[in-house]
Amino acid sequence: MAISDGLPGPLLLARGTIDRSALLRTDEDWLERAWAAEKTRVVVVHEGSTPIRRFTDGAALVLTSPHEAPPVDRGARYLLGVDEDGVAYFAVRSPLPPGDVAGLREAAGLLDDRDAGLLVNAVALEGWHATHEFCPRCGTRTDVVAAGHMRVCPRDGSQHFPRVDPAVIMLVHDDDDRVLLARGQGWGEGRMSVLAGFVEPGESLEHAVIREVMEEVGVVVAAPRYLGSQPWPFPRSLMLGFSARAVTTELRPDNDEIAEAHWLSRAELTARVESGELGLPGQVSIARRLIEAWYGGPISGNGR
Repeated sequence: MAISDGLPGPLLLARGTIDRSALLRTDEDWLERAWAAEKTRVVVVHEGSTPIRRFTDGAALVLTSPHEAPPVDRGARYLLGVDEDGVAYFAVRSPLPPGDVAGLREAAGLLDDRDAGLLVNAVALEGWHATHEFCPRCGTRTDVVAAGHMRVCPRDGSQHFPRVDPAVIMLVHDDDDRVLLARGQGWGEGRMSVLAGFVEPGESLEHAVIREVMEEVGVVVAAPRYLGSQPWPFPRSLMLGFSARAVTTELRPDNDEIAEAHWLSRAELTARVESGELGLPGQVSIARRLIEAWYGGPISGNGR
């Protein structure tokens, strides 16, 4: 498989089947009726985790009706959307009841498309509300409106929306068909991935790819090619996947961010993964799909 053919396999955090129903977020009458309806389903989230029910071949979210959900004020419940059968889905932010719970990294690979999309949405909204309670202009505590999709300052009237921080993540390869992998400072020995970094103000995605690779490992790259994107709500990123061809290959890692970096052929990568010397990103990450796009297919072995 050529890298230009795209990413193999599903992007596990980029799935979903529910219409987000943005036009209903400000319809207070509809919201009250939906919250009172027995068929409405609720996802309970707390610090990125939620109750799940495990099966031999996967898992499902533990969804409740509104009257079974933990009692919360309206500011702690968020409309996630409505499915094709007219069932409304909400998330509520509340401590979790006893039982089997899982975070998004663990659960995403076990859930079906509907549940994965619901959980990504719920975790992203919960994380934003937890860190944006106050107006950045005057410091006043803001009010939650639009069914959890906006906060408004009661003092100056400013409106604030959920943050998404764009970050580029790139598969760098050279003319000898090797891939560039690196280990970040603070990562465990053997854990390696592709390079990534946040897009700066006033910068295009392509320029961010070129700048980040140069800053992190001192390599000049050309021809950045967009391959796909995936939300990464840890806490609020959108990972934009690229490939790029190395024009230079001398590695000069930035010691503040990068502990080590290496060029690897397919044979070298296979040998290191099979021996346990190298741990690749987990299946939930777009980084894994970028590496497998270059590799030509799935790579056996657990991520670290």
